[in-house]
Amino acid sequence: MRRKLERFRDNALRENVLEPGKTLYEQIQGSWHRDYFHNSAPIVVELACGRGEYTVGLAKLFPEKNFIGVDIKGDRIWKGSGIALEEGLGNIAFLRTEIQLLDKFFANGEISEIWITFPDPRPKDRDIKRRLTSPRFMEIYKKLISKGGWLRLKTDNTDLFQYTLDTLKEREDIEDFQSTFDLYGSELEEECHGIKTRFEEKFSAKGEDIKYLRFAFNPN
Repeated sequence: MRRKLERFRDNALRENVLEPGKTLYEQIQGSWHRDYFHNSAPIVVELACGRGEYTVGLAKLFPEKNFIGVDIKGDRIWKGSGIALEEGLGNIAFLRTEIQLLDKFFANGEISEIWITFPDPRPKDRDIKRRLTSPRFMEIYKKLISKGGWLRLKTDNTDLFQYTLDTLKEREDIEDFQSTFDLYGSELEEECHGIKTRFEEKFSAKGEDIKYLRFAFNPN
């Protein structure tokens, strides 16, 4: 508990963490380019970012883009925000909020790409609506992603992946869809840029194949 409190105090002082109590947190919707990044580069968002391994990894590879890691757990965000500060990565922000509130922090079309990396699979039937790839969340993403922008899912969980595939089959508004149950035996591997989270390392060591899909919403 003491460690968490220390991390919360650190986050309160860090400019790259947007959380309740900070002015930008209340005013950032639709103005990330102007008020935080001070440029017009594309915005890439990682949902349920945890320690921010993907957010940081992508920001290093693509300095011409902006990256935002979103998670409700401040003690997790603390890790990635600290690395970003240590390495002088000015194209990174971390947003502490519930993902169902995402449209309170981004305007329609403000995001160019969304990554969902190893989310909680929510295996119980009563939690279906809380799965980050449920129709409820897909409708939020559709509004916020700009035309032609990608949504990408990377997971070790076969049931969540199959659920997502079944959910997407019912939609008529997606295009350029590709998927694989074995990312590292697939041509899609290069799209993930060799970045691996601690969860991926953990489950890969147990023999789990990594699943991956991506698509764009068709605005028509």
